[in-house]
Amino acid sequence: MDYAGIEREIHIEATPEVVYKVISTPEHLREWWPDEAELKPVPGATGVISFGDTATPDAKVVPLTVLEADPPRRFSFRWAYDEGEVATPDNSFLVAFDLFPSGAGTRLRFTETGFREKCAPAVLEQQYGEHVTGWDHFLPRLVTHAARVVSTA
Repeated sequence: MDYAGIEREIHIEATPEVVYKVISTPEHLREWWPDEAELKPVPGATGVISFGDTATPDAKVVPLTVLEADPPRRFSFRWAYDEGEVATPDNSFLVAFDLFPSGAGTRLRFTETGFREKCAPAVLEQQYGEHVTGWDHFLPRLVTHAARVVSTA
């Protein structure tokens, strides 16, 4: 395994405009990915996502920096760098969501890269495996949430 990155492609029964909101705005992100999200979907904006109760020491608070916000086509960000640092290719993972109209829905191409650059060799396989497991859990939730958004619109 080369650990270059994670790639997934999924079909979502929602327009690219709806899917873009689901992947880029805090109120929708909280429904399928982190427990909390604080960010503005504009290039250069910084924010955090949190997993777990932030009132407890077990919570994981993760910084992110938005790189691209091109509705309804692309949303990308760097994340998981140390607090107080600026996100770079050497200290963070790069996540990109590319959206393509597909019939009445959207084909979403997800990628996450940066594992070899960010991770020390001793933890590369573990970090990569944790992210694969995580995205395989969360991306189906994205599909489900987008369907709920469409059904309540």
